[in-house]
Amino acid sequence: MKITLGLLPFTLSAVAVSVNAQDTKSSEFSIQANVQLPFPKWLTDFTGLTSWPGVDPPYIPLDFIDFEKIPKHIPAHESGHCATLANNFDTCSFDCHNCVSSDDVYTCPQLSQTFDDGPSVATPKLLDSLKSKATFFILGINAVRLPDVYRSTVDRGHVVGSHTWSHKFLPSLKNEEIIAQIEWSIWAMNATHGHLPKWFRPPYGGIDNRVRAILRQFGMQAVLWDFDTFDWKLMNGGTAKDEQTIYDNVRKFKNANQGHGLILEHDVFGRTVDVALKVNDIVGPSQLTVPQCVGGLDYIKRFDIEN
Repeated sequence: MKITLGLLPFTLSAVAVSVNAQDTKSSEFSIQANVQLPFPKWLTDFTGLTSWPGVDPPYIPLDFIDFEKIPKHIPAHESGHCATLANNFDTCSFDCHNCVSSDDVYTCPQLSQTFDDGPSVATPKLLDSLKSKATFFILGINAVRLPDVYRSTVDRGHVVGSHTWSHKFLPSLKNEEIIAQIEWSIWAMNATHGHLPKWFRPPYGGIDNRVRAILRQFGMQAVLWDFDTFDWKLMNGGTAKDEQTIYDNVRKFKNANQGHGLILEHDVFGRTVDVALKVNDIVGPSQLTVPQCVGGLDYIKRFDIEN
């Protein structure tokens, strides 16, 4: 395969990975034991590595990344810790202040569903039953574990974007770590189905102008949302929402927003997939993918797949 290099935060982890990020040795073993996608020769030639990384991917320098274009005045911050972050357009933090930049996609002229954190073993049920095309924001680490599900998603006409390699909260990371999360997700997508993603959703909605400055150098755009189903709370024990509340809130948003908007959901669990299918019925089949919402490209580039 040819390679070209050139709303409050919630607490969902990269659940489909089934690893503990604090136990590096255990994580590496678990991930390698579950990987189904071979590590491609072109990526070995470029990185010098021979296997897919664990939850903390190594930073590989890229000649097109200009660190001078990355703001130095925006401090790193942990999820939910916003006291040190300026509330202005110069910083423009979505997770702290709901700030969106001019090139962020956060709504759609036709109310449409989007899905995060796959591919998972629950994704095929969603693909089999959706009555509309959607945009799926995938974790690279899950793509190499379930490449057939990834390929099926694309082959059925859905659009796939990046959700990083392993679901880290990007504003808390160093610049090199942010780059690693993005580059490895791109390489996983390219190796799986021969394309370079255009659309990117930051985990936990964690994005500010430091993260955007890196993302833009990859030619990618951030995709946020204006309606969160909070479907992940169904899996959160005592803080769980119930399905009917989600359905009622979707109906209220649809009516109040005159049928516009982007809905945030997850295709990680069977229960959230079941909710997604009911939401699909409520919203209806006339939905758009993210690039259709803004008249953009599905992918930056597609390649013929050559093993």
